[in-house]
Amino acid sequence: MGNTLHKRAILGIVTGALALTGLAAPAAQADEKVGNIKVSNIVVNGGKSVVVGATGKKTVALKFTVTDNSGVWRAAAQLFHGKTIEDADSAAPSGSTWIKCSKVSSTKSTCSANYTFKAGGNAINKVAGTWKTWLIAQAKDNNYIQKDNAKSFKVLRAAQLAGANAAPEPVAKGATVTVTSRLTRASWDAGKNASFGSQSVQLQFKAKGASSYKTVKTVKTAATGDLKTTVKATVDGTYRYVFAGTSTTAAATAVGDSIDVK
Repeated sequence: MGNTLHKRAILGIVTGALALTGLAAPAAQADEKVGNIKVSNIVVNGGKSVVVGATGKKTVALKFTVTDNSGVWRAAAQLFHGKTIEDADSAAPSGSTWIKCSKVSSTKSTCSANYTFKAGGNAINKVAGTWKTWLIAQAKDNNYIQKDNAKSFKVLRAAQLAGANAAPEPVAKGATVTVTSRLTRASWDAGKNASFGSQSVQLQFKAKGASSYKTVKTVKTAATGDLKTTVKATVDGTYRYVFAGTSTTAAATAVGDSIDVK
């Protein structure tokens, strides 16, 4: 129900913005531009993916620059998931039709607004992945630009790797060490972390005194998300697991576990 309410709210805001600028309603949307107005430097969440845990909220900023020789009047922008904004299956509205624009010069303004993603609200499992930015900007001489997708960005389910456990410890040189962990990810629908099976995870090792980790092998998670593999002990050092993430799930790194080789 939550994401449906967000979708209705965003469509109402978009319809209002278009009506005030004399443009068509959302059903007839397409990129449009009149005059020499430009939009640039569009950044969502500082250029990073939006990662949302199993519960709680994540608020992010959208920022962009608008330029026109007559000066900037106003702008509106909304974040959504779907092919087009009228077909969105979830959205994150700014809460008002027009967002804040601060004058930089007689021809340039920077515009910004905050948007909130709530687990179980507008963030549900099926909308993890690529989101889009709808925006419109209008100049003082009524030049305007409307973009159905001014910027794409990722909204991802948070992942977690349990701290690596290397055993036995201490271990004789040349003996076998078993390294375990478990991969889970946020289920926005259930409001808790859930097992993430059949995923490739790298086992990495950093020798004592070394400055970086090196990948030893790639291990697949079991259906339960559990990780387990064996290696030969050669020198003192630390083992950890690293998950690179997927198109819908964020990356994760386990806390490492050190071994003492005798």
